[in-house]
Amino acid sequence: MYDYVLVGAGLFNATIAKCIKDKNKDAKILVIEKRSHIAGNIYTENIDGIDVHIYGAHIFHTSDKKIWDFVNGITEFNNFINTPIANYKNELYNLPFNMHTFYKMWGCIKPEEALKIIEEQKKEIKGEPKNLEEQAISLVGRDIYEKLIKGYTEKQWGKDCKDLPSFIIKRLPVRLIYDNNYFNDKYQGIPSLGYTKMIENMFSGTEVLLNTNYLDDREKYKGKYIIYTGPIDEYYDYKLGRLEYRSLKFETTKIDKKDYQGVAVMNFTERDIPFTRIIEHKHFNDRGTDTTIITKEYPVNFEIGDEPYYPINDEKNKKLYEEYKKLKTDGNVIFGGRLGSYKYYDMDKVINEAFELLKKIL
Repeated sequence: MYDYVLVGAGLFNATIAKCIKDKNKDAKILVIEKRSHIAGNIYTENIDGIDVHIYGAHIFHTSDKKIWDFVNGITEFNNFINTPIANYKNELYNLPFNMHTFYKMWGCIKPEEALKIIEEQKKEIKGEPKNLEEQAISLVGRDIYEKLIKGYTEKQWGKDCKDLPSFIIKRLPVRLIYDNNYFNDKYQGIPSLGYTKMIENMFSGTEVLLNTNYLDDREKYKGKYIIYTGPIDEYYDYKLGRLEYRSLKFETTKIDKKDYQGVAVMNFTERDIPFTRIIEHKHFNDRGTDTTIITKEYPVNFEIGDEPYYPINDEKNKKLYEEYKKLKTDGNVIFGGRLGSYKYYDMDKVINEAFELLKKIL
């Protein structure tokens, strides 16, 4: 009998395990992970001296000093700043939308010049936006929408923007300053030794079972608390139906040159290019290697067996998730993390959710 059985070896349960062990080093904790590795989707693998983000780019950012101090107490972070580039038919634009973007788009030098153009173009939409296209134009105008939003978004969701609900884009950041830092958060960086080492440190002193599916023999693993971070619908054997997701496929290539694209993340915003972005991993933590590794990221429809990445939080799916939440568990099962909560979380929000749960179980 364990004190805690943690299903899933990602960041949420790693935070739970570390905090429990910090308070009681004798606590009996079992982590069960169906994959062959720990760290979930933030898993990094060192290949030829490059930390490759196997499941897509992960950049830690937060404005919460408590969370920043927490992760820096586990491992050293570098000072990486995310400054992605958007590529539209080989025209390059800075992201997020800022004065560098507007200078390239319209030749604007002063903020009021850019703002005047945006405000004029926004007038195209009358009344409440009826779909994502109208919502985006009402926020940033037609030019930015056509070049930097439309194609990327349609690839991401597999639908025309006119067929997507407006709530997907509630806001679009527009900065009337020359600032290419993608995040507004005060703290930002990437673990100097990679995320896998960070999670390994967090699970120190904890028993971890890999290549093990908890649902195959859930009666075997007993604990005072069972914290389940897998898909909530799968836990209930899809008895109410399946929650919908978008998934990703990755195509990773080693290239025999020092640099491929000069930036960690380049988005490809035209519809005809099937991938949404190319990640060049060495730029996250450059150790001066003579080769480089890139990953092309392809959004795809989710099929059983794929990794569920992005919840489709439309009204139908939100209602189904709420119905699953009402079902009775085995009494001591708690759902958490992005899959258990059917919510896309930034990493700092995952940690904060774990902190909130710990208040109830410690």
